[in-house]
Amino acid sequence: MMRLPEAQIAKGAYALLAASRGMQVEDLNDHDRMSALTQFGDQARAVLAAAGLPPLPHSIEAEHALLGALLYDNTVYERLPEGISEATFFEAFHGSLWAEIEKAIRQGLLADPTLMATRFANHPAFEAFGGFAYLALLVDRAPPSFNARDYALTLLETQRRRDLLHIGSGLICDSADGTRDSRESGEAAEAELFRTLGAGLGPGQGVVSFQHALTGAVEMAAAAYGRDGALSGLATELADLDQKLGGLHPSDLLIVAGRPSMGKTALATNIAFNIARRYRWEADPEAPAGQRTVAGGRVLFYSLEMSAEQLALRVLADAAGVSGDRIRKGEIDAADYDRIREAAIEIGEAPLYIDATGGLGIAKLAARARRQMRKTGLDLIVVDYLQLVTVAGLRPGANRVEIVAEITGGLKALAKELNVPIIALSQLSRQVEQREDKRPQLSDLRESGSIEQDADCVMFVYREAYYLERAEPKEGSEEHLKWQEDLTVAANRAEVIVGKARHGPIGSVLLAFSPDLTRFGNLAADHYNRSY
Repeated sequence: MMRLPEAQIAKGAYALLAASRGMQVEDLNDHDRMSALTQFGDQARAVLAAAGLPPLPHSIEAEHALLGALLYDNTVYERLPEGISEATFFEAFHGSLWAEIEKAIRQGLLADPTLMATRFANHPAFEAFGGFAYLALLVDRAPPSFNARDYALTLLETQRRRDLLHIGSGLICDSADGTRDSRESGEAAEAELFRTLGAGLGPGQGVVSFQHALTGAVEMAAAAYGRDGALSGLATELADLDQKLGGLHPSDLLIVAGRPSMGKTALATNIAFNIARRYRWEADPEAPAGQRTVAGGRVLFYSLEMSAEQLALRVLADAAGVSGDRIRKGEIDAADYDRIREAAIEIGEAPLYIDATGGLGIAKLAARARRQMRKTGLDLIVVDYLQLVTVAGLRPGANRVEIVAEITGGLKALAKELNVPIIALSQLSRQVEQREDKRPQLSDLRESGSIEQDADCVMFVYREAYYLERAEPKEGSEEHLKWQEDLTVAANRAEVIVGKARHGPIGSVLLAFSPDLTRFGNLAADHYNRSY
């Protein structure tokens, strides 16, 4: 089924050229088809318009103006908005011309009509457009360079409108022929809408050359060099953990795993709050929600186990320095209440957004994240926890390994799509309890195969005090005295074991832990850290 208006235009142009030559459309070669679009494209659009199908949004005049300004003055490129690509140009040859101009400028070379004519010497459409004379005419008619940005914005707008028509055409076809599930069709359309309009991120990057990717890598290295030793990712404010990970990096999926009561949620909550309360921004029309993050970040927290109020209470207890258990039981005095009220005022504006919907599916989770990105922008997503996310559309009888594989794959894809780190919490299997050394390892992850495969980093939370408290020897014995000493040392400490790190070393760091406040903090003694 023919879905896209461009395909109809192309088909009409091929038919008109074939008719003018007394040929069949199937007999046209690639050069003929390119010529058909040039010679008969306007006629085909006119025929389609007469049939009630208007031409796709475009502005050939703006394309001429932008390309002419670039060919005349290459420095114009530095002032153009992000997101312009070959697809931004309605005319295919103009898109190819843009790509060659951009390639030359990125290489530090001159891009003028003479050099471009050399590069396009064997291009089938170049001569059809007029060859070197066409490029010279673009330069001759080029507008003042300070208007180039306006022409670029015009082209980006027409591209978005074309993309919206494509999405609408796909929805119409899917709904009419019934070959695709309506929910799946709608979710796919929403993802396309986000890539088209959401947060200024533009459409998917698609295939890029190694040279293009290498340019981005060099820019990352230059930015890291300019930071003079500062973190390259979001700082968790847990110094030893930040040093081990280098911060939280965009597009990474980080798994925080542990047995119940180890403090997984507490660690994730602490990190989320530390990042949100440090949020600082500056205006940038190209950034999500018009705000470019300069410190901290905006955090979306999916609390699938606890209510929003319970999660907020943890954050409030941490900020106020008052035990959450005492707050729940009402065992607070006037001084405690004053601290709680002051803390609530102080942290109330932190950009920490909570979604406590239970049984949330991976598709809905991704859709809500896209909407939040469009609305406020995001710098971090936290999912508590992995095994509570649901999956629709799998075959009947699918096992847990398949389900978790779908979830982790979806979260990793979402992290890449939104270009933010995602922290997902995960439970560990009971086999940890059967070992003498109860420090967790990768094989202890439930349904571990896909988690290990998709995650960029896997961290385990381990508190020795939890097991010591449950192994108290007989009181008064020598073992009891030794037990008390060990428990005193371990009581306010937690260990975070980095079992997998795709971009750095594995190892272990010790953190301070306050059970009353469910707060993780920094330990002063550097020698507590150990690596393996």
